[in-house]
Amino acid sequence: MGWLSRLFPGSKKNDNAGVTAVSVPAPAAASGGDSIPAAKVGLNGEFDESGMAKRVALAFDEDPMLDDVDTLWVAQLSSKVVLKGKVPSQQILDKMVSVAMTADGATEVDTSAVTVG
Repeated sequence: MGWLSRLFPGSKKNDNAGVTAVSVPAPAAASGGDSIPAAKVGLNGEFDESGMAKRVALAFDEDPMLDDVDTLWVAQLSSKVVLKGKVPSQQILDKMVSVAMTADGATEVDTSAVTVG
């Protein structure tokens, strides 16, 4: 089971949306003409409170080094990506932080709730 389906059941990327794993389509607009903050843009360009976390999960799915880590969870607090759980090595955690920071809207990655080993 992949990251996206494990963490966000029912979430799917629309192949026609033009959204890559971590980028935000431009321009993304909410009703009323306001722009959607980058951290709140969903997989298909819609407003989504967990949009950035979903895009990070999708990016993890697409990375062969990360696609089989099933003991970690991804969430977000505003523009902060939050990782919780356990990873097999510091190298894997470093890679996850690097991938998560490429998500549009991500300003930091919190790994304080991650154990290594």
